[in-house]
Amino acid sequence: MNNFMTILLHTYLSKMKTKSFIITTIITVLIVVGLANLSGIIDFFNKDNTEKIAVIDQSGVLFTPLEEQMKVINKDIHLEAYKGTEEGGETAVKAGGYKGLLLLSFDNENLPEATYKARSIADSAVPSELQSGLQQLKTQQAASQINLSPEELGKLYEPINFNQIALEENAKTEEELNQARGLVYVLLFVIYFAVIMYANMIAMEVATEKSSRVMEILISSVSPIKQMFAKILGIGLLSLTQMALILLVGYYSIKQNLDSMEGGFFEFFGFGDIPASTIAYALIFFLLGYFLYATLAAFLGSLVSRIEDIQQMITPMTMMVVAGFMIAMFGLNQPEAPFVTITSYIPFFTPMLMFMRVGMLSLPVWEPIIGILILMVTITILAVFGARVYRGGVLMYGKSNSFKDIKKALQLTKNE
Repeated sequence: MNNFMTILLHTYLSKMKTKSFIITTIITVLIVVGLANLSGIIDFFNKDNTEKIAVIDQSGVLFTPLEEQMKVINKDIHLEAYKGTEEGGETAVKAGGYKGLLLLSFDNENLPEATYKARSIADSAVPSELQSGLQQLKTQQAASQINLSPEELGKLYEPINFNQIALEENAKTEEELNQARGLVYVLLFVIYFAVIMYANMIAMEVATEKSSRVMEILISSVSPIKQMFAKILGIGLLSLTQMALILLVGYYSIKQNLDSMEGGFFEFFGFGDIPASTIAYALIFFLLGYFLYATLAAFLGSLVSRIEDIQQMITPMTMMVVAGFMIAMFGLNQPEAPFVTITSYIPFFTPMLMFMRVGMLSLPVWEPIIGILILMVTITILAVFGARVYRGGVLMYGKSNSFKDIKKALQLTKNE
């Protein structure tokens, strides 16, 4: 037990003190703070950022109503009647005096049409809003041509009342689904990045020690199962430390900027009244998913002798994580799809997919329990098999980048 704790603490403390861990943590915390203050940052850079558009109104009547429309759509777009020629307007745009040049006229049916000229059409925001304003003008004029009153026109564009009612007794309401979708969306990203980053760290840790021949000393004094799980738990504690710091900073930043975050993302993905069971399942599936992929990464890392071979060896594992994440993203909109249901019972997809289904649907208790049992059994099998591969793998040197090396590692274990 003392050897186990020694390796665990050594892995945890040595990794925590590395420059890469410190720099990564600082950068991630700064990104979280930046995202939490994003609206304020955008407002800071956008102040006095009025877009001046030169307008040549060839119709003689469209400029004023369009100007009124743009005040409603986007007050930062300022239309200015240009008295010169079209060539002169183009020159002024090229010189930077205007964001763009807008030519207004009537088509053959006496309806508005326009041409927008700018130095580059890469920025689609301004043209899109100008087009929106002109579309409303065209609609109004077309309605007047067929003698529609403003009230009749309003009825045509009035949104239809469309209510969704779930017939199942315990089915979630639309509001509850929006709340669940927000939480699941965020936590899926947490699980995805944590598994990829920290599982890779474990594989890299094993490969690094093996390349330095330290493993030969360790394997003679500590059993492979203790050594493997000491590293897994050590980096697990490291990941929890880093994530706790990031989440605390994120929570504090969001709390300080809550007033400016009302509406939009936070309104659609409301995070209030989250069931305690959903939080509990998030924690359970996160930990089980971590141990599943960490165990896999540990014995894959033991098969390589050179650090540069590690990525090739763990690429299939990374692809499984990516596949599970992509299916989960699809499942956010269709959580009851048979494909999502079936794949949620495949162990390497279960951490993300079963959690997504638990968060989005009112599942019977036995379904997530089965998912948890599947993960626990798979982790146990991987641990037993992984320990045997690990024991033989750490004694293998030379170029190792093929999964045939698993068989060699098992043979070395038998021969000991």
